[in-house]
Amino acid sequence: MAVAIAAARVWRLNRGLSQAALLLLRRPGARGLARSHPRRQQQQFSSLDDKPQFPGASAEFIDKLEFIQPNVISGIPIYRVMDRQGQIINPSEDPHLPKEKVLKLYKSMTLLNTMDRILYESQRQGRISFYMTNYGEEGTHVGSAAALDNTDLVFGQYREAGVLMYRDYPLELFMAQCYGNISDLGKGRQMPVHYGCKERHFVTISSPLATQIPQAVGAAYAAKRANANRVVICYFGEGAASEGDAHAGFNFAATLECPIIFFCRNNGYAISTPTSEQYRGDGIAARGPGYGIMSIRVDGNDVFAVYNATKEARRRAVAENQPFLIEAMTYRIGHHSTSDDSSAYRSVDEVNYWDKQDHPISRLRHYLLSQGWWDEEQEKAWRKQSRKKVMEAFEQAERKPKPNPNLLFSDVYQEMPAQLRKQQESLARHLQTYGEHYPLDHFDK
Repeated sequence: MAVAIAAARVWRLNRGLSQAALLLLRRPGARGLARSHPRRQQQQFSSLDDKPQFPGASAEFIDKLEFIQPNVISGIPIYRVMDRQGQIINPSEDPHLPKEKVLKLYKSMTLLNTMDRILYESQRQGRISFYMTNYGEEGTHVGSAAALDNTDLVFGQYREAGVLMYRDYPLELFMAQCYGNISDLGKGRQMPVHYGCKERHFVTISSPLATQIPQAVGAAYAAKRANANRVVICYFGEGAASEGDAHAGFNFAATLECPIIFFCRNNGYAISTPTSEQYRGDGIAARGPGYGIMSIRVDGNDVFAVYNATKEARRRAVAENQPFLIEAMTYRIGHHSTSDDSSAYRSVDEVNYWDKQDHPISRLRHYLLSQGWWDEEQEKAWRKQSRKKVMEAFEQAERKPKPNPNLLFSDVYQEMPAQLRKQQESLARHLQTYGEHYPLDHFDK
């Protein structure tokens, strides 16, 4: 052991890093590099039998053979602020949001719902190739988005359009992306609902599940190193939490002490796989403590509960440089996507219960009505106005041409390599010969 320690000291000195430098990096005042906490001192004992000295865990010895059983741990409770009728349960938990902010929450959710209905029907009519609705999960989107700073970086999965909606992402750009027209920021190179917006700090969505999780941790670590006073939020579903990327991301975030919020939307199904077949433990929040992550489970259909949890997690993540895990319990009312028929694996009665009895939009509407901030006439007027806005953006998107095919080859290399140039030339020759078989008049020249 002494030889190993001596060798380590020599190696550090040879690398040019003195003991003083090491202590400087670890000092409590080095904000952004480590949390301010004292170094753990190994306690001295008269006998080594008094307490375990293993460096990998803090524990006591026992003299009885006993395995830990999952069912001895009661389920993590679900935090909520409003009941299903929109009444505040505990006044001390009321966020006391101003009328204007609550109305923005409501209008963002209902506008998203209207856009979903129109674009879903658009796909069914063959106007776009694919779509994913957000029915039933709107509260998780806008409740969390409202609690963030506008400069906080967002990594979404593919069902977080409400975050962009709350950040005033234009309807025209939602439509442009789904239609892949010349106004699409991605230049038509992504499948529908894979949004991204640099100005609104929303990282472009990619299809493979959970790849955003370790990427988000890396971004959070960079923000910490830069003392940027911002947080990264990473959204994913409970199905994505089964991917290895999730476990790697959790562990990296905890050990590197990153200012990140892991936001899990537990909506009951990973496409057709119910939660009963996804895991045997107590959901996703129960995994946090195993990685050393502060965790909470909230009612995802209660926009105020989501707001409160996200706001506090953000405050502490930035102040303390540590990760937080929020599991928002909700229900996916719509099909997984337009490629899915959920009637094959769940009953209509089950879906109707969540749609009619426990919907985040109706819960917030009850609250607004009870406060005297909304009435039936305003509801009718807003529904009509929101549909008109969506239809105008929809019709505009349909009229615009697709991007020029040559954009397939741009924005990857600063100077196009010979192999890619060869492919571009091959496409040009092909279209020159067989162009009459393609709808080239639908593309920008």
